[in-house]
Amino acid sequence: MSASTTNDRPLDWGLSDFNAMEAVMWRAEADPLLSSTVVAIEELDRAPEWNRFVSTHEWGSRMVPRFRQRIDDGRFGYPAWVTDASFQLRHHVFRVELDGGTWQDVLDRVAAIAQAPFDPDRSPWEATLITGLQEGRAAYVLKMHHAVLDGAAGMQLFSKMHSRQREPTKDKPQPLPLPVARTSALVSAVRRDATALGRGVLRLPGMGRKALRPDRTILESARYITSLRRVLGPVAASPSPVLANRSGAWRFFALDVPLPALRIAARSADATLNDAYLAAVLSGFARYHEALGTPVDALPIAIPIAIRKPGGGQSATRFAGGRLAAPTAIADPTERMHAIGRIVAHLRKETALDAVDGIAPVLSRLPGPVLARLVAQVSAGSDLQVSNIPGIPEEDVYIAGAKALRFYAYGPLPGCAAMVVLVSHGQTCCVTVNHDAAAIADPELLRTCLVAGFDEVLALGSPDARAELRR
Repeated sequence: MSASTTNDRPLDWGLSDFNAMEAVMWRAEADPLLSSTVVAIEELDRAPEWNRFVSTHEWGSRMVPRFRQRIDDGRFGYPAWVTDASFQLRHHVFRVELDGGTWQDVLDRVAAIAQAPFDPDRSPWEATLITGLQEGRAAYVLKMHHAVLDGAAGMQLFSKMHSRQREPTKDKPQPLPLPVARTSALVSAVRRDATALGRGVLRLPGMGRKALRPDRTILESARYITSLRRVLGPVAASPSPVLANRSGAWRFFALDVPLPALRIAARSADATLNDAYLAAVLSGFARYHEALGTPVDALPIAIPIAIRKPGGGQSATRFAGGRLAAPTAIADPTERMHAIGRIVAHLRKETALDAVDGIAPVLSRLPGPVLARLVAQVSAGSDLQVSNIPGIPEEDVYIAGAKALRFYAYGPLPGCAAMVVLVSHGQTCCVTVNHDAAAIADPELLRTCLVAGFDEVLALGSPDARAELRR
């Protein structure tokens, strides 16, 4: 057997059933405001040749089985991944021409693309090539449902799917499409529940040992309940009246922040890069409130918290949603970073931080409207969601022969006023903002305030470093 034949197998994306949290995200979309669509946008140095671009996605759809699968809600409404027997690439790969378009023109077009619903009978992803940009550049847009993969998994996938050279890669794997599986949503749900039950049985010996020490069990239970109240209860910051309105309409903009300067600023304050990033975002929103005559001491925000599981490996890290009262009244950026660091460190120690994962199997089986109301109540308690995702390590990566100059990721707005995401690309932090059109009364003011917030933090280590608003 030749080496190429040995390697002709797909990646393992798309070989698992829906997990409970993915089912919650999918079914909560009974309320359109709880859309879980995510969008990645690459700025390309030139427009790739169209046929090669299409061929790249045909190959990618064989390498990643998930891209040839659709979601079957089944008779009982519980979703499952099933192979799309009628898969055709023309339903997923598109192109758009802009005549001398600016980067903001691209973002405005992509915001509209992002809000268009997926065809329920097809795999929930779309790729769009936007050409005709200034200086001969182009944009590559990949729109997916969050149930396909999360941010960290998405970057792993992008790294594997991008080439490290302009020229076509010779002897790359050529797997065949997976055969059509006829597994129903009901069968998948029964299989998944049986697995969960089996894991519970395996935990019984440990539970028995705990039963021999009832004093310890009661104490641990009391601590968990106390932690649960902190994790799921309201945070010590009221939602901002300035950000209260919702229209359901998304608006995109982006900033470029020099990564080395942000690292230096973090080190100068004996803080982490994430602390510096959050401090800059909070400074921007604090300035925005002050400019509108409604200063706030804190904002309720949500951030992903990494949880390490024993055993190591990529699957050993997962994320839980942490909610906190983020300080906005601390004027000194170093003190603001330290305050954020303390709050996040405390959040990591909460024993009930992953409680939502534990109740997700129950939530996922609630009627869609009931589930949507519950999710909306929780998400509405946060004004902002803020994420920081490590990007592709290499700076020179290509799609169909075009070099990626920048990589921007836009998250959804599950009831909040704005979603802010940082993805590193080479020596640049690509910072994106997706905001509700009604929540931000003066979007140009917010852009100016966020640039000023990042400049304030950058100045701690590099006085000449500046954030740049993409236009």
